[in-house]
Amino acid sequence: MTVTYSRWVADARLGTFYRLLLRWKGSIYKLLYRELLIFTVMYGTISITYRCILTEEQRRMFEKLSMYCDQYAQLIPVSFVLGFYVTLVVTRWWGQFESVPWPDRLSALVSGHVRGADEGARLIRRSLMRYANLSGILIYRSVSTAVYKRFPTMSHLVQAGLMTAEELRHLEELPSPHNKFWVPCMWFVSLAMRARSEGRINNDVAMTAILNELNTLRSQCMRLYGYDWISLPLVYTQVVTVAVYSFFLACLIGRQFLDPTQGYPGHNLDFYLPVFTLLQFFFYVGWLKVAEQLINPFGEDDDDFETNWLVDRNLQVSLLSVDEMYDLVPLVERDK
Repeated sequence: MTVTYSRWVADARLGTFYRLLLRWKGSIYKLLYRELLIFTVMYGTISITYRCILTEEQRRMFEKLSMYCDQYAQLIPVSFVLGFYVTLVVTRWWGQFESVPWPDRLSALVSGHVRGADEGARLIRRSLMRYANLSGILIYRSVSTAVYKRFPTMSHLVQAGLMTAEELRHLEELPSPHNKFWVPCMWFVSLAMRARSEGRINNDVAMTAILNELNTLRSQCMRLYGYDWISLPLVYTQVVTVAVYSFFLACLIGRQFLDPTQGYPGHNLDFYLPVFTLLQFFFYVGWLKVAEQLINPFGEDDDDFETNWLVDRNLQVSLLSVDEMYDLVPLVERDK
C-alpha cells in the first residue's frame, strides 16, 4: 500500500519535514531496525570479548587485526556501487509506474463514439470496457502478488464478474502457453468492428481513435509484462549486496575502540557505542533497503503500488463512464 504524505508537506514551515521522521509506516526505521539491532549486538559481543575475555597477548593480536580491517575496508567502493544501483532501480521503478494502464481516456472515447441508448448498445459499451480492464487484470495477476492472491485461478475472475464462463472457455482453448493478456484486446477489436458495421460507431475516424487508444493501453500492459520478465541483472544485485554487508562485517572488527594506552593512531578515546559507525550503517544499509523495496513495486510492502485498488477503481470508473453516465448531462443554465 502506497504511503502518501503530500498533505503533511503542503508548506515548508519550521518543523514540517521533521514530523515525517516520526512516522513508522513506510519508514526506514521499519525496514532497518532488525539489521541495526543485529549489528549492534554483534559489535557489543566482539567488544566484550576483546575487553573481558581475551588475554593480553590475544588483545595485541586482535588490535592488529582491527587496524588491518579498518584500513582495507575503505577499499570497498560502497558509495559508488550503491549510488549507481539505486539510480538504476529508481529509474526502473518510475518507468513501471508510468506503464500502469489507465482506461479513462478509452472509456471517454467509447462513451462518446459508441452511440445508442438501447440495451444492445449499452451491452457493447460495457463489454468493450470490461475487455480492456480484463487485459490489465491478467497482467496484474502475473506481476502482482496481491492481485494473484485475490484471483488465484481464472475461475475467480468469472466469480468476480470480470469475465463469463464462455469467455473463459475460449481463453483456455487457445493453443498458447504464453500470457494471454492480449486476448481480451482482440475481443475488444472484434466487438468494435461489429459495432462499426452496425452503425453504432458513426465513422472511421472515431473507430481509429478508439483502436489507437486501445493500442496505447495494450502497450502499457506489454511494458509491465516486460518489466516483470526482464529483471535487473542478478549479478549486479549480488555485487551490491555483498559489497555493503562485507564492508560492515569488516567494520565489526575494524571499528572497535582499542586500548588508548597502546598509542595506536586514531584510538585516543575509548567508548562503548560506535555512534558514527551506526550512523554509517543506517545510511548505507538504509540506501540498500530503498533499492530492495523499489526493485519490485508490485509486491506487498508498505510503499508498493496498490494494485487491488487499481483493479477496483479502473473497473468502476470505466463502467460508470459508459453506462450510467452515458448521455447524462446536468441541466444547462446561464453561469453567473
